[in-house]
Amino acid sequence: MGAMSPAPQTLLAEEQAKNLAEKPEADDINISLLSEAFGHFIGRNLKSPGVTFDIDAVIKGLKNGAAGQPAPMNDQEYEMAMAKLQEKAFAALSEQNLTAAKEFLEKNAKEPGVVEIEPGKLQYQIIKPGSGEEVKPHSTPLIHYSGKYQDGTVFGSSEEVGGPITIPLDQTIPGFSKGLLGMKEGEKRKLFIHPDLGYGTMGNLPPNALLIFEIEVVKANSSDLNLQSMASDDEEKSGEKASHEGDEGNDKDDDEGSDKDDDDKDED
Repeated sequence: MGAMSPAPQTLLAEEQAKNLAEKPEADDINISLLSEAFGHFIGRNLKSPGVTFDIDAVIKGLKNGAAGQPAPMNDQEYEMAMAKLQEKAFAALSEQNLTAAKEFLEKNAKEPGVVEIEPGKLQYQIIKPGSGEEVKPHSTPLIHYSGKYQDGTVFGSSEEVGGPITIPLDQTIPGFSKGLLGMKEGEKRKLFIHPDLGYGTMGNLPPNALLIFEIEVVKANSSDLNLQSMASDDEEKSGEKASHEGDEGNDKDDDEGSDKDDDDKDED
């Protein structure tokens, strides 16, 4: 009796095993490339305004730390030194931005169409005139806006939140509220705000940053819309109440008429 031939299933399994052994796995990780990417991530996050790190010393610290060697500073010393460096960098950047804002506004005041509301502090330029109601003090206009730094970087806009927003003038920075006064519905205006009338060194923006806003007024006072809406709701509720009372009165009359008919029948 001759030797038995391998079953087809066995041959298929052997072929698949051979292919897997010859072909590298698709999900193999290139640790060298990943390590470089990790280093790149750290490098990007070393950038901080006013702070310049010694890259060679950073690399030395990485190697020594990975090797388990002692740190050149303990945690408390590191935190104190870093806080002092950041404080120094913040002060330097504040002064640098303040000087840049002053120089920009002095030059911008000479540009065609630029109007100064407060000399050296607040300017505007009309991009598109409007013809509707004017924005008045203490109002809450409905606006489209975009805010930029002096270098053109956008830090916020109404488009990000899906449409126009309402801004109570009594609850925003002075440069913004003063710059909107007198704008007409449909008007588009560019505001240039000195940090003294902006956020100064407060908030999450760069300290003493010049702010440039493009604003378009949709409604001079959105609180008027709210009042109209409330009045409309009141009228609707009043109408419903009157109708309900009328129905109750009719029901009452019908009941009284029915009772009267019953009494007449009893008398007969």
